[in-house]
Amino acid sequence: MERSQEDALALERQVPQAERQMLHAGSDEFLALWKPANTSEPEGALIILAGAGETADWPKTVGPLRRKFPDAGWHSLSLSLPDLLADSPRARVETAPTPSQPVAQGQSAPAKDTPDNANASVEQATAVEGEASESAAQVQPPVDDDKADAERIFARLDAAVAYAQQHNARSIVLLGNGSGAYWAARYLSERQPAQVQKLVMVAAQAPAQAEQSLDVLAPTLKVPTADFFYTNQAQARRGAEQRLQASKRLKGNTYRQVGLTAMPGNSTAEQEQLFRRIRGWLSPETND
Repeated sequence: MERSQEDALALERQVPQAERQMLHAGSDEFLALWKPANTSEPEGALIILAGAGETADWPKTVGPLRRKFPDAGWHSLSLSLPDLLADSPRARVETAPTPSQPVAQGQSAPAKDTPDNANASVEQATAVEGEASESAAQVQPPVDDDKADAERIFARLDAAVAYAQQHNARSIVLLGNGSGAYWAARYLSERQPAQVQKLVMVAAQAPAQAEQSLDVLAPTLKVPTADFFYTNQAQARRGAEQRLQASKRLKGNTYRQVGLTAMPGNSTAEQEQLFRRIRGWLSPETND
């Protein structure tokens, strides 16, 4: 059983049944958490894609936002990533040994023309080379893994968008947290679904085996994109700066950045800050 499936089973014991929705993505069935907007005229639907290792009710960003936005007039639908092939341990690739040339009948084997110790050196070098090749094969993921992962994730997002449409959402916004932001951006770049009007990225980061970097991907999207990052985290700040510089080299882009302040030890205030800033970007007239 995949880790993400084990997490889903645990969530089923923690989350009210009314919020649990089993959606289908091809041959996969996965758990999504749904909360309808607490209003007769919803603003739209916010689809939240959790990052790697996170659940659909992750206590940072994902869970708080999915619970807060229904009171702000938005449906919320959160989902997690499947286990990624690109992150799984690589299988050892065995290569068949090169067969030696047979000796024809009536012929004697060729005489050695090198000393024994020279042959030993060649054998040692060959062994080291073989070990290095096997090691490389173990850590280098096949290109097809990335494509397979993308297809599974895109299928989940297609299912989530279809579910949101069934509830007459006037607009659909996709929000990705952590590496979920990378996959959300890539989904919009490659699939370009007409139903999704905006993208929100929170603490965005690309997976180690990412096909494209976020500074190449995010600024080129055709939908308005808000990139929320924590200014007092050095790595996040450097990544955001690269994305901002890339966006400045493009004309007519709709990419925007919003700086936040991380508040260690005060998670409640940090999550409230994030919620208010995202809500303000989605609905400027309600910004307070």
